[in-house]
Amino acid sequence: MLQTPFAARLLALAIAVTLTGCGGKEQSAGTTPAAATAPAPPAPTAAMPDAAPHPMPAAPAASVDLSGIAKAEGGRTVAELFAAKAELAGQEVLVRGRVVKSNPNVMGKNWLHIRDGSGGEGTNDLTVTTSGAAPQVGDTVLVKGKVALDRDLGMGYRYEVIVEDAELTVEATGS
Repeated sequence: MLQTPFAARLLALAIAVTLTGCGGKEQSAGTTPAAATAPAPPAPTAAMPDAAPHPMPAAPAASVDLSGIAKAEGGRTVAELFAAKAELAGQEVLVRGRVVKSNPNVMGKNWLHIRDGSGGEGTNDLTVTTSGAAPQVGDTVLVKGKVALDRDLGMGYRYEVIVEDAELTVEATGS
């Protein structure tokens, strides 16, 4: 038996809480409160807004002259590559152009934008990835690699046409 009034009160409180639960609602034996068994609502997720495709570089800087770029023998121009993209998907292509943008060592690759003076807005700039040495802006390069279509890397980086894992030959430096 309980020897102190404090112990008796504590026991009475424990029995009352057990019978009524924390929410003050009576529970039948062997059940748990609904809140304990109901699944938690899903946590809100932060949705990214639909992003526009990654913007092409602005018109080449005045220092990047696109004149005098000859089509590679057995190759294609940038505009021809865009025009025939469906039939070239997964195929190895050869294209010559001048580097207008270079981003070295992004996601383990060097990312280039090349132009050759062909094409119009949206078909005049080709994105190329390579694991070789990154050329400088203004360098003329011969690119050999596989065409991939509609690559979406997230965060607005979407490429309609991209040449991946290319082998590059720098034919002339821009300096």
